[in-house]
Amino acid sequence: MTRFRFAPLVAALPASVPFTGPETLERRAGRPFRARLGANENGFGPSPRAVAAMQRAAVEVWKYGDPDSHDLRHALAAHHGVAPENVMVGEGIDGLLGLLVRLTVAPGEAVVTSDGAYPTFNYHVAGFGGRLVKVPYRDDAEDPGALAGAARDQNARLVYLANPDNPMGSWHTAGRIEALLDDLPAASLLVLDEAYAEFAPEEAIPRIDPEDARVIRLRTFSKAYAMAGARVGYAIGPAELIASFDRIRNHFGMNRISQIGAVAALEDADWLAHVRAEVAASRDRLAGIAQSNGLTALPSATNFVALDTHCDGAFAGALLQTLARQGIFARMPGVAPMDRCIRVSCGPEPDMAAFAEALPRALKALS
Repeated sequence: MTRFRFAPLVAALPASVPFTGPETLERRAGRPFRARLGANENGFGPSPRAVAAMQRAAVEVWKYGDPDSHDLRHALAAHHGVAPENVMVGEGIDGLLGLLVRLTVAPGEAVVTSDGAYPTFNYHVAGFGGRLVKVPYRDDAEDPGALAGAARDQNARLVYLANPDNPMGSWHTAGRIEALLDDLPAASLLVLDEAYAEFAPEEAIPRIDPEDARVIRLRTFSKAYAMAGARVGYAIGPAELIASFDRIRNHFGMNRISQIGAVAALEDADWLAHVRAEVAASRDRLAGIAQSNGLTALPSATNFVALDTHCDGAFAGALLQTLARQGIFARMPGVAPMDRCIRVSCGPEPDMAAFAEALPRALKALS
């Protein structure tokens, strides 16, 4: 019993959050992790130019951020070859997902996603009264055909697909994404989460007119640009839809330092190329560690690798707990059969060495 009176929708929701942060886990354990490899952060760090720009901006933190994110929106528009009216900046992809659901989904309307896909999207759908419809993964990847079929059956308002995918690291070709758009019913909007697009092969990125009313694309500075703590995400979509975000968004939600840092990061193409190379080498390193311990690294177009334990979810969960006791923070997919895997973020060599040391010990402890 609570002495507070909540709105009926909120009162019916579980008292939960999508993720338990590594800081919470560290407080529970009473010690820090040796290697932080569970949140798909970019341990190779942000552009030095971005850091310098944010340091210079810090003395003006007394100012609110530009509520229009003018400079960043125009820089992103030029970067992607679209109009500024096609770009909306927000507090990470997570914040934009919440706004999008609130904008487009009435209570009880169907929203289609994959069972095991990004849980924060589901959190927003439930929080705004939508009705989640889930389809299974197929061959460790989201299934565009099943998503389209469910959208037609349910007359879904939104259809969520991440390409490349989290938590498996798999990806679809641009042609498959474009075919999905043709398969969706007229009432459905594809929510194309491209958080890991900078790590993906060129053939995975579709060429879509920003005014295509069937899709909105979401990108972030949290992954390749290594600015997860700055909370900078953006959407690319039809100008009419983008403008509608102004009706409900927090106009002062983007802080000044983050906006300035993101512009500088976007301008530093050399650093982005450096990070991509480091991530590719780290993926190979993780594959080697997995192979030497009897695990299999699944192909990945992201900055993490899903390692197949060739066991079940109970074993993978026990492996994560055993790794955590050795100071290694990693995560796993939450739905079978993908939960046979653990998901390990790419990182600098000291983190890889710590994981390489801890993994055989953890596996031996479970044998």
